[in-house]
Amino acid sequence: MTLATHWHYWVVIALMMTGLHIVIARRNYVKKLMGLSIFQVSVIMLYVTMGKVAGGTAPVYVMEGEGHDAVPNLDVVYSNPVPHVLMLTAIVVGIATMALGLALVVRIKESYGTVEDDVVIEKDRAEEESLES
Repeated sequence: MTLATHWHYWVVIALMMTGLHIVIARRNYVKKLMGLSIFQVSVIMLYVTMGKVAGGTAPVYVMEGEGHDAVPNLDVVYSNPVPHVLMLTAIVVGIATMALGLALVVRIKESYGTVEDDVVIEKDRAEEESLES
């Protein structure tokens, strides 16, 4: 296993760490959602690259012979379709998560006038202190 032959795993790791860093380090909710999206893309990329087999073909039977005498060729190497199908579902869930997150950010912006989490926390604390006294 050399670095040159498995470069796509290093790309996945770089994207994953970039997305995680953005989610943790940024204070803006929109930027956090963008980091979450980058993280999700890296996971999807990981699964899709694992499903691809070197020299593999699409998982459709290659038949030998003609007509009723045709039989599947068992010497053909196929790529695994399951990770690709699962990632289609993950993409749909990711789009729904992003839409819900953006809707929440719009609602936070309407309520607090900002999308910075430290300002939102300060306003919540100030409101709690005013209610306690």
